[in-house]
Amino acid sequence: MSNVLSARATDLIRDLDLPWRWAPRGTYSPDDNPSGLVSFATAENVLVHQDLEDFTRDYVTFPKSVFGYSYSTAGGPELPVVIAQHVNEYFTPSRPLDGSEIRVTGAATAMHEILGWAVGNPHDGILTSRPVYGRFKLDFGNKAGLKMVYADTTAENSFEIDVVSAFEKALAKSRAAGVEIRALLIVNPNNPIGRCYPKDTLLEIMKFCQKHQIHLISDEIYATSVFNDNLPVFTSVLSIEPGVLDDKLLHVIYGFSKDFGAAGLRLGCLITRSQPMLKVIQMTIRFHNPSGASVAIAKEMIGNRDWCTQFISNTRRKIGAAYQHVTAGLSELGINYLPANAGFFVYVDLSPYLDQSAEDPEFDLSQRLLDAGVFLHPKEEHGRQGWYRIVYTQPPEVVDEGLRRIKAVLQKKA
Repeated sequence: MSNVLSARATDLIRDLDLPWRWAPRGTYSPDDNPSGLVSFATAENVLVHQDLEDFTRDYVTFPKSVFGYSYSTAGGPELPVVIAQHVNEYFTPSRPLDGSEIRVTGAATAMHEILGWAVGNPHDGILTSRPVYGRFKLDFGNKAGLKMVYADTTAENSFEIDVVSAFEKALAKSRAAGVEIRALLIVNPNNPIGRCYPKDTLLEIMKFCQKHQIHLISDEIYATSVFNDNLPVFTSVLSIEPGVLDDKLLHVIYGFSKDFGAAGLRLGCLITRSQPMLKVIQMTIRFHNPSGASVAIAKEMIGNRDWCTQFISNTRRKIGAAYQHVTAGLSELGINYLPANAGFFVYVDLSPYLDQSAEDPEFDLSQRLLDAGVFLHPKEEHGRQGWYRIVYTQPPEVVDEGLRRIKAVLQKKA
């Protein structure tokens, strides 16, 4: 009997059976579910959800036009304009935006898929450094069929000017293997490292893309989630002077899930001056349009500049306090971590606690942690063995309970 699904769909669903493919949701509550799971895996800032609820209750109304097609198609006529105002203020583009360069989709993940489909053919490659957010493999691979190609980099040297040497080697190796690199992807501020790219490094990366005529996709979804200046602060590729990289090759991803803590709105956008890319999005957006209700909420949030400015200031303060809280706990446990100044996560080294006699040491440690009621995603960031991302933008009592459970597991190993 023939398969009821297509060959590509059958291949795709096989990945559901890969070990540790999906992260479970946290269910722990000190009052309602003290035996529930503490998850450090989902990059979500729940610390601002009350602020969002209060704002929506006090400021958002839904006009009858919200129920029509035109209100929200590609973000509608108004949301791209106010996003442009926001980007002009916080990204300081070298050429101010007016909204014509912005298209809005139902989440940044959807825009990743569109970009992958637009820039490459099946089995072409998207080049990136490592460690890196592991879900890109799904974003660009599930339907567009592109392959993630990881340069031989580390958490420390990914931000150095010489990172382009690693990109050159990976590009040559991929081409020799028959994989054509169509784009270079960076995440700035970086996920999972929580650091920003210095301007000089961005310049070299852009020159590399210009030299090889490949697209540069800069995911800047944590742009305003920088909470101190102890490390380089955020510099957008949009702020780099024109002429370094052709407009047709430069694309910036942004959205509401991180800086605004509103993942549930399912809103992402692409910022590009590439007319061919804007036309591709015009043709494919019908599969990825956002909802009118989400557009209405986001338009009020980002259009109310006084509220938005205060919200971002408060968010930075909350993230910074949460970072200080979790790193103090990690230091108390003797766990090494990389200092960060952006994002919702800290990159920690649990390699001393791996059981190297196990068939897969990282899976083994993650299983022991899961058995103790705390989840850390193994191998998610394609980095060094034994390094994990801990998302700390959760109530401090949740973070404390998670660290307590980690401590119990690590002490057993010791």
